[in-house]
Amino acid sequence: MDMATNNPSVFLLMINGQIEEANFPEHDDLYCKYCFVYGHDWAPTSGLEEGISQISSKGRGAVQSVVWNFPLDITFKSTNPFGWPQIVVCVYGTDTFGNDVVRGYGAVHIPLTPGKHKRTIPMFVPESTSRLQKFTSWLMGRRPEFTDPKVVAQGEGREVTRVRSQGFVTLSFNIVTKDLKKLGYDTTEAQQPSGLVTEPAYPL
Repeated sequence: MDMATNNPSVFLLMINGQIEEANFPEHDDLYCKYCFVYGHDWAPTSGLEEGISQISSKGRGAVQSVVWNFPLDITFKSTNPFGWPQIVVCVYGTDTFGNDVVRGYGAVHIPLTPGKHKRTIPMFVPESTSRLQKFTSWLMGRRPEFTDPKVVAQGEGREVTRVRSQGFVTLSFNIVTKDLKKLGYDTTEAQQPSGLVTEPAYPL
């Protein structure tokens, strides 16, 4: 008998889902980029770590959301739940000068419990800290942007960045884990409301 199957040293986290839609009351004709941020003990084994969607426009009816239904499909392996993956979503559009500008950043942890989940994440943009910067960015048609969007998923230094709320992005996930329980981690929890963002009980 193979001892490795009885005593696994790694567990798997399989993520399947989509970035469904965005609600940005002031903006239209948007596309999004995503990337995953995770701890040192984590490694992707299949699927895509990042992607970019098509440009979508709001519907003509009462629904004022931009629909992408952009697929997510990735599997991670890890020996340690520390650094549980987060997904960072960046939304872009064009301004009156035709430049691509960021319309919002947001991040959320991948759900812990197996099954179907839906998350709505608030999006924000960095704000210029001075009137001169605001005037210059308006004149040049460029908004402040993060050079590395992954900073959105990190706590350090975020509190010194001035931000402004901008809209919401809705994601759906189908989560499967393998060998997590065999390694002594129990992720079962009481049923949470579907839109509520829950965070892991252990440190990330």
